Amino acid sequence: MTISFAKVVAFFVICSTGLLSSCAEFKEAGRTIGHTTRNVTREIGHGTRDAAKEIGHGTKRVVNSIGQETNDAAKPSPDDEQ
Repeated sequence: MTISFAKVVAFFVICSTGLLSSCAEFKEAGRTIGHTTRNVTREIGHGTRDAAKEIGHGTKRVVNSIGQETNDAAKPSPDDEQ
């Protein structure tokens, strides 16, 4: 029961082809996972940035309105000037 050299080479070629195609599938799966992770992370970052920006604008409006009310309260009324 001798195994010929041609059979060993054929078996090696078949196994190598199977491994290369499965490597390509793993590479594609990794690329898909990586790009999806990148896109989701980018969307989370943009949403966080936009929310923080809106909070900042809202805070600025509140502070300005409080400042306006304080300035109005500090002004003497027309009755006090007489």
